[in-house]
Amino acid sequence: MPDRIRRTRSIETCRFCSGALLTSVFDTVFRDPEADERLFFAIPGALCVPCRQLYVDQQLIGILGLDGARCTFAIESDRVLVTGNAGHAGQAGQAPAA
Repeated sequence: MPDRIRRTRSIETCRFCSGALLTSVFDTVFRDPEADERLFFAIPGALCVPCRQLYVDQQLIGILGLDGARCTFAIESDRVLVTGNAGHAGQAGQAPAA
């Protein structure tokens, strides 16, 4: 019996411009075909910085009911930035080192 499982490889570059992808968690706005906008927080994905294409797992898109919707806005989640500074938690009130 042939192997019918579709094997997927991780995306490392943008399929449109071959730019490098920033893998992170994003706060996003999706607009569906009826022009309703829905806001989602902490969506895992990969963003192509040069062409601003956002890649989100297709299974997650289906689970969220976003089939046919378009992402109209995405920004890296503040939660990621706070987690990245977890080692500096004892230094409250101090600006991060430049």
